[in-house]
Amino acid sequence: MGSKQASFFESVQQNFDKAAALTNLPKGLLAQIRACNSVYQMRFPVKIGNRYEVIEAYRVQHSHHRAPTKGGIRYSSMVNQDEVMALASLMTYKCAIVDVPFGGAKGGVKVSPRAYNAEQLERITRRYTVELIRKNFIGPSVDVPAPDYGTGAREMAWILDTYMTFKGSEIDAAGCVTGKPVNQNGIRGRTEATGRGVFYAIREFFNYKEDVKALGLEPGLEGKTMVIQGLGNVGSYTGLISSKEGGVKVIAVSEIEGTIVDESGIDIEKLIKYRKSKGSIIGFPGTKALDKRDDWVKIDCDILVPAALESQLRKDNAKGVKAKVIAEAANGPITAAAEEILLKKGIVIIPDMYCNAGGVTVSYFEWLKNLSHMRFGRMEKRFNQNNRTMLLDKIENMTGKSVSKRDREMIARGADEVDLVRSGLEETMVNSYQQIREIYKRRKSVKDMRTAAFLCALEKVANDYMTLGVFP
Repeated sequence: MGSKQASFFESVQQNFDKAAALTNLPKGLLAQIRACNSVYQMRFPVKIGNRYEVIEAYRVQHSHHRAPTKGGIRYSSMVNQDEVMALASLMTYKCAIVDVPFGGAKGGVKVSPRAYNAEQLERITRRYTVELIRKNFIGPSVDVPAPDYGTGAREMAWILDTYMTFKGSEIDAAGCVTGKPVNQNGIRGRTEATGRGVFYAIREFFNYKEDVKALGLEPGLEGKTMVIQGLGNVGSYTGLISSKEGGVKVIAVSEIEGTIVDESGIDIEKLIKYRKSKGSIIGFPGTKALDKRDDWVKIDCDILVPAALESQLRKDNAKGVKAKVIAEAANGPITAAAEEILLKKGIVIIPDMYCNAGGVTVSYFEWLKNLSHMRFGRMEKRFNQNNRTMLLDKIENMTGKSVSKRDREMIARGADEVDLVRSGLEETMVNSYQQIREIYKRRKSVKDMRTAAFLCALEKVANDYMTLGVFP
């Protein structure tokens, strides 16, 4: 075994065991929480052009302590059972940390989206959905998928339509999947949710003067430097929101085609448009490309955001990391062996199961919207707006002073759906961080944020099992 690198699932289990050893929970209960309850491995044929391809796919339900189970569907040529089991496990802990009442699940289809056109991807998605329906692995009260790496609102719309074909008589059928287009029972604010959640997580860490000073930094995000690996949905929104709302300076971005650097700051909005038109980030005005793409790990910065795939920071490259804080925007970007090295270097790791929980939090809001059959804000927006307007009018009459039109609009405006979604997400991320930090600071045996996050999750999941009477 010696130098063999642990698999993604093994890394997750090692981190679980590290936290479990610090609890007084019964061994049988810990074994139940640790295990994946259901693993569905499937092979199905799909006609691609003039030939048939047999597609390999998975759906794993890690824990049924809450129903439904919840987790995204990943499309990647690298998908395997180990990866999907690891991701499903993380979903259980993630949902518990942010107090979202779901069990963890995950799906994976072993295809590279770039190798297929839209029609072919639709066939693959619909057939995968049919397989899930046949085995009762999907449904608003059973298992609710969402987007992940390689999928998005389009694929979720195909899943919804396929489900409706078979189960259209179910009154809550729209809740069978989240991350849908807004005009197809989706929710405003879902696309940006994971990236916005990462921003709130980073901002919350930098709000604690004592913790930030220990790294030799000043509190607050203004002027802090950031390096982002992965300019997909999560990485791009993390960069956009961190720079616009937090005053962060993004000095480097790494993607599959290479890594670019600009110490004076990269305009992420312009970079996204540039990549869309050119097909690459290389050559973006004002930046220089590194000779070695993987040298993004060595760039000196305040905040490093790995926002691509798992196991990007490993034993072989962890020693080169110069960042002071790593925010795990991706799932499992740091292996267990690499984490030991990074912690010894004094680097703070904001763990994935908390840091990227914005997606599942807003998915929960979407699911609630689907079950309630009502858009957030519809009942109270005008009432609040009219009340505030009347209050402003009273104040102006009593003081003899008037408020500017712009201020009046800002103060009186009622919250619409995206305002409420962002507010709910912010509240969730702030509260969850405070719970994790309390464990981290209170328990001397806890040496890092990930162990604190695992303990936070374990206590909540264990309590659910005990409440169910499964473990008295």
